[in-house]
Amino acid sequence: MRTTRTARRAAAVLLAGAALFAAGAGTAAADDATPSPGASGTGATEETVQPGTGFRTAGNLRPGVRTTPASASTGDYLYWVFPAAAGEVPTVSATVTLPEAATRHGNQTWQLDVYDGLRRRQACASGKPTRTASAQDTQLELSCRLRTVRAWSEAWADDPLPGAYYIRLTVLRLPDQDLGLPVQAQIGTTSTDAGGSKAVDGELAAPLTPVAKAGATLDPNAVPSASATEESDEVADDEADPSASPVPAGLAQPEDGWGGGWWSDRWIWTAAGGVLAALAGVAGYSLTRGRGRVRPVA
Repeated sequence: MRTTRTARRAAAVLLAGAALFAAGAGTAAADDATPSPGASGTGATEETVQPGTGFRTAGNLRPGVRTTPASASTGDYLYWVFPAAAGEVPTVSATVTLPEAATRHGNQTWQLDVYDGLRRRQACASGKPTRTASAQDTQLELSCRLRTVRAWSEAWADDPLPGAYYIRLTVLRLPDQDLGLPVQAQIGTTSTDAGGSKAVDGELAAPLTPVAKAGATLDPNAVPSASATEESDEVADDEADPSASPVPAGLAQPEDGWGGGWWSDRWIWTAAGGVLAALAGVAGYSLTRGRGRVRPVA
């Protein structure tokens, strides 16, 4: 009887500890999912990053940074690029300072698009990527919160994958007289941790990032010259160098790598499940072993 009571007390203590452990894990996961102070753009670090006019000339933007106002003309296509790792939920925000109301002739509709490393347009899970400004508005706020970046996905799927993400900001509809008017644009990016519930098995062989050295199409019937042979040897040496990276220097790799790091709150729930399984085994043993030795029947 005393042994059974001791086992029950031990099981109760372990269950209480497991409950507290799980509660702490949930609190930590909630803290990880809380956006950083720069999510709203008011407390973010500002850097001067000039936008490009296409995918190949996009301005490199670090996560958690908001750009200083960049001058452009109404009708321009403005491009930025930033990295995103697996397990992150990126959010892009834009602020457009419109021309003076006296110089405009009607409403303007602006749109914020996000493309992945394969230049596939990614849908926004939330936010307002398209907004219309009236003739009296001076600023326009746009935002796009992407889906969780997955470590791996099927070839036919359109899921966000680790790598580069391109931001395109442009005006969709406006009076023709307003084309060319000066505007200013600010872009900010933040990311939150999706947690282990969004984790998937598998990993990409390489992140979807732009190629630093693009190849050229050659004539199969052309005879290679000496200079071309030397260039191919130099390219081979570069590829053999382990320090050479296919990622442009301006596109910073995430702190925990493109895979999002090895740690996940799935480890916590796995450990809690193991503790509960051990407790179930101890309780089952204490209930089924009996109160003592069975005496033989004379």
